[in-house]
Amino acid sequence: MAANKLVLALIFVFDVIAFGLAVAAEQRRSTAGVVTDKEKNYSYCVYNSDIATGFGVGAFLFLMLSQALVMAVTKCFCCGRALRPTGSRGCAVVLFLLCWLMFLIAEACLLAGSVRNAYHTKYRTIFGDRAPTCETLRKGVFGAGAAFVFFSAIVSEFYYVSYAKSSGDEDYPPYGKESGVRMGTY
Repeated sequence: MAANKLVLALIFVFDVIAFGLAVAAEQRRSTAGVVTDKEKNYSYCVYNSDIATGFGVGAFLFLMLSQALVMAVTKCFCCGRALRPTGSRGCAVVLFLLCWLMFLIAEACLLAGSVRNAYHTKYRTIFGDRAPTCETLRKGVFGAGAAFVFFSAIVSEFYYVSYAKSSGDEDYPPYGKESGVRMGTY
C-alpha cells in the first residue's frame, strides 16, 4: 500500500508542477509593439521576453512525465495480469480512455502555445506603409492547457486508484479451471 501512496504522491506533484508552469506561461505570454527607426524610414516589431515558451515546454514535459509514470505503473492497462471482473475494472477502462483524451488535449494546447509563442514576425514596412502585424499568441491557449492539465491530473489519479482496486493483491485468476469454470467439457 505504501507504493500506492508514493505513486499517487509523485503523480500529484508532477501534475501540480505542470499546472503551475502552464498558468505561469499564460501570465507571461509574449507581447509585441511596433517601433519605428530613428530616421522614420521603416517600422518593425519588438517582442518582450520569451519566457512563456520555456514555461509551456516545462509544463509539457512534466505532464508527459506524470502520464508516463501512470502508464508504467498500470502497465498501460493492456499488458500484465488480467484485472478482476468488478465494477472497478469497468471504471478503470473508462478512466483510462478519459485520461488519454485529457492528456492529449493538454499536450496539444501546451505544445501549440509554446511553438506559437516562440514565433516572432520579422516584417518591416518602408516609407510610411501601414504598420506591420506583430503576431502574438492568443490569450487563453496556455490557460486551456492548464485546465486540461488539471482535468488530466484528476482523471489519472482516479484511474490509478480504480486500477489498483481492481487488480487486488490476492492471486485471483479471472478465467480457467482455477476460477471454477470448466474449460472444454459440455
